[in-house]
This record gives sequence, structure tokens and C-alpha cells, in this order.
Amino acid sequence: KVLEFILRGSRQICIMATEHEDFIHDTQIDYYGQYLASCSSDRTVKVWQIVDDNTQNLVATLRGHEGPVWQVAWAHPKYSHSSILASCSYDHKVIIWKEVDKHSFQAIKTYTGHTSSVNSIAWAPHEFGLMLASTSKQLK
Repeated sequence: KVLEFILRGSRQICIMATEHEDFIHDTQIDYYGQYLASCSSDRTVKVWQIVDDNTQNLVATLRGHEGPVWQVAWAHPKYSHSSILASCSYDHKVIIWKEVDKHSFQAIKTYTGHTSSVNSIAWAPHEFGLMLASTSKQLK
């Protein structure tokens, strides 16, 4: 699978092989433009270090979901000296990942309160604190 994006206001389109084994559903660049996260039906989240317009290094493949991963979202950097990333999936889970060492991410929280596919996640604006919203198709 290939990903195309324009980086840092450049007019050049960057093309990179994602190493995902199935459809890519979402990509997000972090606040500082240093990391790009992608998620896929292959049940993984991949984190890339953006070096420059022509160089992106795969630094982590995050495994923890048991179904297709629909969306990823980076938290505002105000809340941690390291990066925080959330992911949501068909498996009814939201996982929050934290960079524990340089380029090493670990699941720090798994929310399992949904009873159906979690289709969307979004962090609140940083002025409201570290809050994450998630939506699913469950009826209550």
C-alpha cells in the first residue's frame, strides 16, 4: 500500500510505501510534524518519523487491536514530554499509546466500554484538558 502526502507547505508530493498489508483507513501527522501515524484493516497502527520530504522511517508497528483500525489521533503535546496517540477499531476498543522511549510506543490504556465498532475518535482542544471522545454504532 502506498501513501501520498504534501509535507510542510511543500509543493512536492511525497510518496511512501506504508508496509501495511491491507487497506489504509486514516493517517495523521503529529503537532510538530515529526511523526505520521497510519492505521489499516491489517489491525495495526504504524508510526513513521518524518525526516524530510524524501525520508520517512518506520519506527513502530503497534499491535493490540483484534479488528480493522479505523482512525488515529495525536494528543496535544502540552500533556506529555512524549507523544500520545489514540486508535479505534472494529474490535470495540480504543487504545491510547504513549512513546515510552525514543520511537518506542506502549499501550497505556485500553477502553473496552463500547459494544460495537468504534468508528471515530477526537481529542478535545488542549484548553479543556486531556479528553478523548469516541463514537460507535451502539444504541443506548
